Amino acid sequence: MMKKIKITKRRLLITTLTISILTGGASYLINHHIDTAYNHKIYTKPSLTPYNKVALLLGTSKTVSGRGNLYFITRVDAVAKLYHAKRISKIVASGDNSSKGYDEATDMEEALIKKGVKAEDIYLDYAGFRTLDSVVRLKKIFNIKKVTIVTQKTHCQRAIFIAENHGINAIGFAAQDIIHLGKIRLQIREYLARVKAWIDVKIINKSPKFLGEKVNIT
Repeated sequence: MMKKIKITKRRLLITTLTISILTGGASYLINHHIDTAYNHKIYTKPSLTPYNKVALLLGTSKTVSGRGNLYFITRVDAVAKLYHAKRISKIVASGDNSSKGYDEATDMEEALIKKGVKAEDIYLDYAGFRTLDSVVRLKKIFNIKKVTIVTQKTHCQRAIFIAENHGINAIGFAAQDIIHLGKIRLQIREYLARVKAWIDVKIINKSPKFLGEKVNIT
């Protein structure tokens, strides 16, 4: 009886280790693919960025711990530079508006207007709860199949991966990267988010939380 228990424990350990290795290997390959496959589609200088009529600005919180969020500031600054360089004509600001008093899309609109972007060139997507929602809604709600995605570089890579797997021809414009003490935590979060994005796209064909009426970008 004791021998049976030992064999069962050993098999369980071997099975657990095997699953862990396979999962870890698959996660690495997914991240490596997303990290390298789209670098040639990401730009950092407005003058070298191909023209697209529409830019998708991916949202984030305006403030963190009562201070201005540098991710928010640099993303808005990046898309405003593209706009003034005439590398884009319209901006879809997509963010989370799931709770009262929290409205990423409107915050981005206000910041863009302060940067000299015309209000009539800004379109708001209030249901961009996650990157997949923002990207897929761009096609299904705004009928956009060619876009410049604006966010930090690693986020751009994941967003382009999602876009191309939904029939959207996407390039990225990388906002300034942010160096801070919590960056390692965010890198781990991005690593896991890429695995989740691959599962959403390749296995379960995840749809946005909400769709709704179509919007014509004129």
